[in-house]
Amino acid sequence: MGLDVNWAVKWLTLSAQAMAEHRVELIELDRAIGDSDHGENMDRGFQAVLDKLAESPPETPGAALKLTAMTLMSKVGGAAGPLYGTAFLRAATSLGDASDVDSAALATALAAARDGIVARGKAEPGDKTMVDAWTPAVEAAAATAARGGVLAVLIAAAEAAEAGAVATDPLVARKGRASYLGERSAGHRDPGAASSALILRAAAGAAA
Repeated sequence: MGLDVNWAVKWLTLSAQAMAEHRVELIELDRAIGDSDHGENMDRGFQAVLDKLAESPPETPGAALKLTAMTLMSKVGGAAGPLYGTAFLRAATSLGDASDVDSAALATALAAARDGIVARGKAEPGDKTMVDAWTPAVEAAAATAARGGVLAVLIAAAEAAEAGAVATDPLVARKGRASYLGERSAGHRDPGAASSALILRAAAGAAA
């Protein structure tokens, strides 16, 4: 069985809860190598997404993700708004008007989201950005989609994203504000990779 709009809404709801619960943690991560606003921005952005979902209930998963994209672009400051907005918009475009999302379509949509982040941020794996969480997630999703259902795809993606976020700890940042710190950025987790892992774990939780 595939994923419908109820899954998408639950995913976004769980993402909002995760941003609220981990707001301080994300602020602290960003304080170390950024400008300390990532947690606040993500919490505010996803609360706004919940408001928009309540105002205009979407009819398809793609519509839910497009609404999310537009809301995050307008409500989230810094680099995160455009990056996450582009990710959700690319995923929405990939899903189109489908009311039911199977494993293959899901893996393709996740890849589209990652490609949107890369296109917008010009980052590569190893640059100590959210791409370091999304790329292993996309690879794991693609590998799992060939043999597993949607829940298995999402769990694989979430686990890979979490490992990818942890793997940013020793890296030296080559993109964004953190890159100004040079070697001093090593030893700190990238906040965008951390929030990406939370969002992908929420996607799996919504399908469970």
